[in-house]
Amino acid sequence: MAITTPTAASDQPTSVRVSGDTLTTRAAVARGPHDGWQVTDLRLDPPKEHEVRVKLHASGLCHSDHHITAGDAPVRFPIVGGHEGAGIVESVGPSVTRVKPGDRVVCAYIPACGYCRPCSTGHQNMCVKGLNAGTGMFLDDTFRFHDGDGEDVGGFCTLGTFSQYTVLSEYAAVPLPDGIPFELGALVGCGVPTGWGSAVYAAEVRAGDTVVIFGAGGVGSNAVQGARYAGAKNVIVVDPVAFKRESALELFGATHAFATAREAHDFVVETTWGQLADKVIITADAVTQEMANAGIAMTGKGGKLTITSVGHLNEQAVTIHAGLLISYQRQIRGALFGDCNPLYDIPKLLGLYRTGDLKLEELITRKYTLDEVNTAYEDLLAGRNIRGIIVHEQ
Repeated sequence: MAITTPTAASDQPTSVRVSGDTLTTRAAVARGPHDGWQVTDLRLDPPKEHEVRVKLHASGLCHSDHHITAGDAPVRFPIVGGHEGAGIVESVGPSVTRVKPGDRVVCAYIPACGYCRPCSTGHQNMCVKGLNAGTGMFLDDTFRFHDGDGEDVGGFCTLGTFSQYTVLSEYAAVPLPDGIPFELGALVGCGVPTGWGSAVYAAEVRAGDTVVIFGAGGVGSNAVQGARYAGAKNVIVVDPVAFKRESALELFGATHAFATAREAHDFVVETTWGQLADKVIITADAVTQEMANAGIAMTGKGGKLTITSVGHLNEQAVTIHAGLLISYQRQIRGALFGDCNPLYDIPKLLGLYRTGDLKLEELITRKYTLDEVNTAYEDLLAGRNIRGIIVHEQ
């Protein structure tokens, strides 16, 4: 897959100016739905207790950030986009113990404190310290980004990686080993574990399974990789975009790919002699009622439908007749971060990359500058990218 590099930077200022402990940083801000991203200068406060300030090198362009500008995410405006990122710790606040200035880190979009009830029971993906993801407000009820008028600006998932610098909880900073490029580190902050874990952990794919995956973008491609790694016999992709179907087959381990759910359904019936799929995983840009119904119709006896995609804000996507679940003992469940534990699974996935068992470079279709963020989302919506990456100027 060809990778295009960023075009020349715009004439707008991109240097970071230091004023005491406050930085002026360039960031992409959404001020309301349907208005796109505005690249502007913001003031960024120094980190407070248990917080770190990171100089970002790369940020992933996830569809979840588009949900903000499309009006499908219940967020507080204005907000700095971006929840996949990797960079270097610039400074730390009081009581920080996990990282130090100069450390290379991945920004996990869900923090993991390690001692709340979810963390202590093996569910770091539901850490209670991630409660302000939609506002970007820190746990002391204040913000770190501010615009020129003094208005508080949140950071999506309390990260805001569409910025040269950001402040985040130390619990969201996961060490990035030397030798792993920042662009690849950014990917394992959300898209890779969300997709891979949706197959391996949430769906519990087993050797010999028949698995159907709706959507083969930046999350779905990793669900394909996870299902393949878990030993699925048939890994069947449903995606209307030919480029994504081809990538799933040629790069990520899919065995079959179809443009429509009807085509996939007919194939599943034929190849399983009517037993249907063991696991169905929905990782499309947005789950719809039609998609959920098609997924349950392809799920066999004792099978599981795992929904990782979010839906449109004002639509109910899952309205299944109870009889369809009871008669076949089907299960439907949601998956957040692919059931992954950030502190364990991010290093694990990077280890699989190093041994050649997980493809990361192949996920990146194009690279962009921060000023090209709106163009990047046009490309995403047009189906041109598996994953785009913003490379921040240094």
